[in-house]
This record gives sequence, structure tokens and C-alpha cells, in this order.
Amino acid sequence: MPALIESDEHKALREAVAAFATGRSPAPGTDNRQFWQEAAELGYIGVNLPEAYGGGGGGITELCLVLEEMGAAGNPLLMMIVSPAICGTVITRFGTDAQKREWLPALADGSRLMAFGITEPDAGSNSHRITTTARRDGTDWLLTGRKVFVSGVDIADATLVVGRTEDARTGRLKPCLFIVPRDTPGFGRRQIDMELNAAEKQFELTLDDVRLPAGALVGDEDAGLLQLFAGLNPERIMTAAFAIGMGRYALARAVGYARDRTVWNAPIGAHQAIAHPLAQAHIDLELARLMMQKAAHLYDAGDDTGAGEAANMAKYAAAEACVKAVDQAVHTLGGNGLTREFGLASLITAARVARIAPVSREMILNYVSHQTLGLPKSY
Repeated sequence: MPALIESDEHKALREAVAAFATGRSPAPGTDNRQFWQEAAELGYIGVNLPEAYGGGGGGITELCLVLEEMGAAGNPLLMMIVSPAICGTVITRFGTDAQKREWLPALADGSRLMAFGITEPDAGSNSHRITTTARRDGTDWLLTGRKVFVSGVDIADATLVVGRTEDARTGRLKPCLFIVPRDTPGFGRRQIDMELNAAEKQFELTLDDVRLPAGALVGDEDAGLLQLFAGLNPERIMTAAFAIGMGRYALARAVGYARDRTVWNAPIGAHQAIAHPLAQAHIDLELARLMMQKAAHLYDAGDDTGAGEAANMAKYAAAEACVKAVDQAVHTLGGNGLTREFGLASLITAARVARIAPVSREMILNYVSHQTLGLPKSY
């Protein structure tokens, strides 16, 4: 179990990241690669990757701390969830020596990024219905299928694609992971027109008999779900960090406004109708952070089962806390909450992302009711 009080090293890391990220936000929706590179040079992007490959030697605990503080400073990096947390973790745990040498140092120093493609138009949250398939052709693989809502494909050097191969013993399809370089023939992308104002764009991918060498397969062909969830648990934990950071940012703006805005000779924060909802938002964010820390510690300790349950709960709690914090912040500022000057209105949409992705709140409730509480399966 994690300590309730952070270590001095973690406190120092928080302070350093907060000092680095504060006041460095690019305009909403603009490119943030320079910020990414500067963060990588300071060791923040690869803090979870092995020291032997240029990383910081930490874990998801440290990486989610970095992302949370960036978000709290108003400068979150969505691709941290994808490149070092999902892809870096999967390659670290299951990649070949050649894959580790090729990718981990570059992911750690920020010179290369990797996207992650799992969601499909007709599969949604049901990973068992993934139809992207890989078949052998000599020593190569041929990968065919479609993916949607893949972040950052245009800036990523490759995409870690979840496909399925046929089990020769049973004939059933099982998940496998492939590294697909951006310029591979047959690998197409189309940007999805989103109303979300984010630097990282969303894409639909088409894979039309994409030929990949044997070395593109990550890990054991028969490991299946074990390898997949090695990436999905960090994704949930990092999404919680993303949401908590965003909620903290919105709350801080609201608290500052409530202290300074005076009506009828008193700051509006002196009124309980303003103060109490902000206090509740702070409590909810702190509780979500505790579950996030628990999930990260369990994952770093190698308890994949325990981490799976905690990661789902952390992601659920953080998303709910973030949405409530953003909504209350906007209401605290009134009309000013919808102006570009205060930068809160765009968070109304952004905060909902954590409720939807990478897994919906309803699927998490399904998971907890079935897996944790032992109730009959409803899906």
C-alpha cells in the first residue's frame, strides 16, 4: 500500500514540475512539441522508463505525478498518456532487446513519439470484437483493419496497433500488438473533425494489408490479454492524473477569483454558496488522487489484478471530480467563466473526455459491479 504522505523525493519532483510548467502554456489548440522536448530534456517525459535506456528508472507513480502537475499548471500533455505510459511500458515489459534499443531511448529523450491504436468503429469498449487482423505471409505479417480516435498520429513516428491473430490450436482470435511506422505502405490516416480544442489531433486509421517484418510484433504471440492490459492499466491511471490536474487548475482559478471579486463590500468567497461547492470540489479531487496513487503503486509493485481494479476506480473518481470542479469554477466566475481571458470555458468540453475515454464511466461501473461486488454480469 502507498504511504499516505508522499516522500521527499516525490514532493521535490512535484515542485520542480510545477515550477517548470507554470506560465508556459501555448495558445489552446496550438503545437506543444517545444514544451514536450524541453520537458523530455529535464527527464520528465521518460521518468518511468528504465535507466539503462535513458529513462528515469521510476514508475507510473512518478509519471502520473508529472502529468498531474503539468495539468495543474494549465499545460497538460495528452501524449504522455500514450507514448511513455502505454507504449513505453508495453515495450519495456514485453519488447525484444532490439525493440527496446530502438524505441525506449528515443521515447525517453523526446526525439520520437508513439501513438496507440485500439478503438474501432464497431468495437467500442468491447476489445473482444476487434476486427483488425494479422496473418502470416512467410516471415512477415499482413495487418488489415480500421481504428478510430487515435491521438497524435500526425506527430508520432509509429503507432502501437492492437490487432488479432488466429490461435492455431483453437482457431480463436487473440490480441497482439504491432509497431507500425508512420510511413509504412498501406497505413492511411484521416483527421477526425473534433470540436475539442486540443493540441493533439484525433485520427481514423486504415490498414490495408500493411506488411510488417517479424520484428514488428511486440512480445509473445500467445501472451494476449496480459500484454494488452499492461498498457491499459497505465492508461487509466494517467487519465486520472490528467483529469485531476485539469480539475486543480480550474479550482485554483475559481478560488483566486472568489478571493478577489468583491460584491456588497465582501469577497464573494465569503459566502457559503460560493465557498462550500469549491471546498467540496477540492475534497473530491484529493480523494481521487489517493485512489490514483494507490493504483500507481499497485501497478509499479507488479500487482496487475489489484492495479486493474484500482485504476478503473481512480479513473472514474478523477473524471467525476474534474467535471464537477470545472463546472463549479465556471459558475463561480459567472459570465467571466465563459470568456477567453480566464480560460475555463474550453475546459467544459475537455473535462468530459475523461468520462468517456479510454473507457466510459458506465463500463467501469459494469466492471466494479461484476468483478468487485460479484453481481451477475450485465454485458
